[in-house]
Amino acid sequence: MEKNYQLKGLDCANCAAKIERAVSKVDGVTAANVDFINQKMSISCQKADLPTVETQALAIVNKLEPDVVVEPVVDHPESGKSGHSHEHSGGDNHNLWRILITAIALVLLLWLDPSGWLRVVAYVAVYLFIGGDIVKQAITNIFHGEVFDENFLMTVATIGALGIGEFPEAVAVMFLYQIGEYFQDYAVDRSRKNIKELMDVRPDTARLLTEKGEKEVSPAAVPVNSLIVVNPGEKVPLDGVITEGTSSLDTSALTGESMPREAKVGEEILSGMINQEGRLVIKTNRSFGQSTVSKILELVENASSQKAPAEKFITKFARYYTPAVVALAVLLVVVPTLFFGGDLKEWLYRALTFLVISCPCALVISVPLSFFAGIGGASKSGILVKGSNHLETLAQVETVVFDKTGTLTEGKFAVESVSGPFGNENILRYAATLEQHSTHPIAQSVLRAFGDQALAPVSELKEVAGQGIVGVIDGQQAAIGNLKLMTSLNVKAPAIDGVGTALYLAVAGEYAGVLVINDQIKADAPSTISQLKEAGIKDTVMLTGDSPQVGEMVAQKLGLTSFFAGLLPEDKVTHLQNIMAKATGKVAFVGDGINDAPVLVTADLGVAMGGLGSDAAIEASDVVIMNDQPSKLVQAIKISRKTLKIVKQNIIFALGVKSIVLVLGALGYTSMAMAVFADVGVTLLAVLNAMRCLRVK
Repeated sequence: MEKNYQLKGLDCANCAAKIERAVSKVDGVTAANVDFINQKMSISCQKADLPTVETQALAIVNKLEPDVVVEPVVDHPESGKSGHSHEHSGGDNHNLWRILITAIALVLLLWLDPSGWLRVVAYVAVYLFIGGDIVKQAITNIFHGEVFDENFLMTVATIGALGIGEFPEAVAVMFLYQIGEYFQDYAVDRSRKNIKELMDVRPDTARLLTEKGEKEVSPAAVPVNSLIVVNPGEKVPLDGVITEGTSSLDTSALTGESMPREAKVGEEILSGMINQEGRLVIKTNRSFGQSTVSKILELVENASSQKAPAEKFITKFARYYTPAVVALAVLLVVVPTLFFGGDLKEWLYRALTFLVISCPCALVISVPLSFFAGIGGASKSGILVKGSNHLETLAQVETVVFDKTGTLTEGKFAVESVSGPFGNENILRYAATLEQHSTHPIAQSVLRAFGDQALAPVSELKEVAGQGIVGVIDGQQAAIGNLKLMTSLNVKAPAIDGVGTALYLAVAGEYAGVLVINDQIKADAPSTISQLKEAGIKDTVMLTGDSPQVGEMVAQKLGLTSFFAGLLPEDKVTHLQNIMAKATGKVAFVGDGINDAPVLVTADLGVAMGGLGSDAAIEASDVVIMNDQPSKLVQAIKISRKTLKIVKQNIIFALGVKSIVLVLGALGYTSMAMAVFADVGVTLLAVLNAMRCLRVK
């Protein structure tokens, strides 16, 4: 089983990594993940081991981060909200006052310039006031076996500075470090709030329609098949079907589309949409926990727990990088002083500066934040990415394999052409009259083509199994169906070349015309294929269970690289495996997420099209596109590539600046205070750069 916990007040990315490592080593734990961005911890273990595992895990958190409050994540049905919190743990005002008082004290000490023991006592007092908590944490961590972190680095560097008489420098380093921590916490906290606000689409209340009138309740308390009221300007709290009213709906929170959608009685409406106009009465068809908006929020909240390779690399890098830098700092003192007669005080100062610079905060914070912001930006555009790992895979896709029906085509039949001696209007009128009582998709396409015009009366209507329909219209026998029906009625009808289903019409024993019916290609499918090629996708392939003729027609119209037709679901898996074996980059499969579940799972990346509210799509895929537009795939790839670009920028920038400052520190061209300033500046710039991932054109 898996148990989740909220870690309130977790504001140190390096500490999050240490907690994760320690909890993973607890006996009985099969997997542990600490999500710094969401301040969450998840532990997987056998149900019987949970009490022991939980006790040890909580002890580890308390040992490594005593100020963090651990709370089990529990859904509260009465409030309709889960136990997730992104609020900061507090203490910001306390830290700010500490920084301000220290600033005043430093100015006074530099102005008064005391000497002797008074100087030592004054500076040490200010040092302990601003940095005492860091020293205490460093000592505690050493006893707990966690040595090489930012607390240790700052403590060793500043105590060393005090030891060689650099009192103002030691206080200034702690002072600047605390300022950096304050702004860093503020930046990360703002990032969390921005992402939370971005996904804040879940309503807090629902208007339940009862015999006594409307009653405001929690959405979680509304049973399935209840009637709820949504007034203009309100968010739809639950999925359902409109039973009363018409309106215009803002669906941007779910689909990323700015154009409003018209809604009327009988149409499905989803939670998270905003009612813009009329009063709607909705019959709910899903519980709050199963509603579309709840699934979206759950996906986004859990997305950052699936770590990308780049995140895992940075975590490991930070683990080995800091001890390596400490070893280099020791060598920086030992080698010049013992072997080259260097001045101990000068080289000790350089080594201490070297330690200050080595703090890996910029990388440890900005990389996961970049991925999480990228996932948030994609969600805003109606693209749900289930994890940072899938976002990174998406950026590496070079081959896209499509299902046909419901993905590249509408999955709905439509009349493509009408021709014959009877004239188009008459052919449609007779065809619609004969098909008016049929529920077959082809019959419905004929009725849609005829529109809302009045139908002629029909009598003696009968269905000829496997062939068509016969009836009497305006006193004449009329028939519509395939060539077999025409042959049985001794009507000579021309064979139709081309792709599609041909419906032949005969009136009074004579051939009257033919309707060709086809599944329609989606409006943005052709531009999607061309944009994918422009984006560097090498191959676009279609796998379909339809006939080779239909497959060839669709492939030619769209400009696909290749296609395979007449496939059963297991054939699609085999063909996909062959494509993956030959592909150089990653392979994505795009399907409707219901019939294509085996293929979605087999691909490097499964993308569900038209997955709005579909359990099968959400379960089987790695990415869910919240509307039927294939062009969203192009946007998803662009978002992922932008995110990876920003991640690489942050890694190169942070390592580049640190390398330069480390060399300058070793050569004696920078002070400890300047080193702290450079470290804080790099971290803040990296965090700000990460937030660019939220902006999606």
